Amino acid sequence: MSGKRYANAARSYDKYAAYPAEQALELVKTLSTAKFDETIDVVFRLGIDPRKADQIIRGTVALPHGTGQEVRVAVFAPADRHAEATEAGADLVGGKELVDEIAAGRTLDFDLVIATPDMMAEVGKLGRVLGPRGLMPNPKAGTVTPDIGKTVTEFKGGRLEYRNDRYGNVHVPIGKSSFGVEELTGNLAALAAEMVRSKPASSKGRFVRNVSVSSTMGPAVRIDAAQIELLAKTA
Repeated sequence: MSGKRYANAARSYDKYAAYPAEQALELVKTLSTAKFDETIDVVFRLGIDPRKADQIIRGTVALPHGTGQEVRVAVFAPADRHAEATEAGADLVGGKELVDEIAAGRTLDFDLVIATPDMMAEVGKLGRVLGPRGLMPNPKAGTVTPDIGKTVTEFKGGRLEYRNDRYGNVHVPIGKSSFGVEELTGNLAALAAEMVRSKPASSKGRFVRNVSVSSTMGPAVRIDAAQIELLAKTA
């Protein structure tokens, strides 16, 4: 969105107000005026101390209506599991030879990495390559698993990984501007339920401090955080 269009959009609503979820999503769709199908993102500001290991938020969530984005999945598995991964829709499948290719500088043309447990000794050698890009498989995120076919299918179909950033925020795409408000609300409800469920025992006070939603090129619209728990119960 150009500077003028962004400014006009920002003036068309009260940016300090917190709106009910459906109204906020309707607003964001209205404010999404780019010539491409913009991604709709939600940011949860959580009451955690991200410096403490027992307050790290990380996991996966299945959005009932998907994200509208194509997820390119790479799989590290033994040779006898390659066909299973490929049939499930994996974009890149390999074993030690793929580890060696990536270590040698192969382009990381994928968005997610899944590995079988018995491959992690090899995949672990790519920590310096995959780690900084958020691609390292992790059991907590469901990306280290013996259920390769099922896991690939789920991630290709709308399951995605989330984690907090160093400020205690969780940033997740919930769809596209072409989605209907009902679809976006359904995805937000699933995400809200997952956020409420993920509250660490050591987190004190209000857990969901602030929620905002925006399109790729549009301004952010605040969602009434008090509604999040109610919305989560509808998922």
